Amino acid sequence: MDIFKDNVTINKNISLGGDKMVLFSGPCAAESYDICLQVAETIKNICDQLNVSYVFKASFDKANRTSSGSYRGKGMERGLEILSRVKEQLHVPIVTDIHESYQAKEVAEVADVLQIPAFLCRQTDLLLAAAETGKAVKVKRGQFMAPEDMKYAVDKVKETGNANVFLTERGVSFGYHNLVVDMRALPIMRQYSPVVFDVTHSVQQPGGAGGSSGGQREFAPYLARAAAAAGVDGFFIETHPEPAKALSDGPNMIPLDEMRGFLTMLKELWEVGGRYVN
Repeated sequence: MDIFKDNVTINKNISLGGDKMVLFSGPCAAESYDICLQVAETIKNICDQLNVSYVFKASFDKANRTSSGSYRGKGMERGLEILSRVKEQLHVPIVTDIHESYQAKEVAEVADVLQIPAFLCRQTDLLLAAAETGKAVKVKRGQFMAPEDMKYAVDKVKETGNANVFLTERGVSFGYHNLVVDMRALPIMRQYSPVVFDVTHSVQQPGGAGGSSGGQREFAPYLARAAAAAGVDGFFIETHPEPAKALSDGPNMIPLDEMRGFLTMLKELWEVGGRYVN
């Protein structure tokens, strides 16, 4: 099976699809500047030591929560201010999601990568708006989408003249409140663009905690190792100093104090996998 060979540019220092592992990581929501800075600083230091490229992730708005009473975020203005401060303080690129087409231009003034949420991966206007900013576009595979059908999302972005698009695997719905990861999806999607494996959302239990999503983080290492061996270009991992107190997706996040060991393990397996599939 042919693998997509071109790199995707994140910024002048980071590209996806080459010989260096890329990590997209941070808390699910931009809860506060202090938490975002703590997470970003910790992960940046680990990545620097492991020779891994790092992109900080946090969402300014969680528009796809199970319940209307769930925490959504600080809003776009305050959320982008937090992301901008982290970027300036630590000199790290930023990825965050957009849910509406009108958000793309303003968010692109801060973010280096615009993420399209899984449930919105077929929304043509949203994909085009993100692409037209000229920033890299990260499209998460919908839990309802066949991996081969993600080719059309990639094509929509590229039709604008923006070739910096890549895909993210996060599992497929398997009955109610459960996701499974079909490792065949990784080489299938890598025909069309570089692919990132979303470690923590792949162990999420959507809507499975009575009005909010649950998760089984104990399975995250197993799926991460399998994806690394199968061959991916990077990883997406949500983390938090105290996942039990996180305002979004706590049950599937990796505790921040476990990330050094987790990433060390992952880098070793990624290097092995790359020798056979890249």
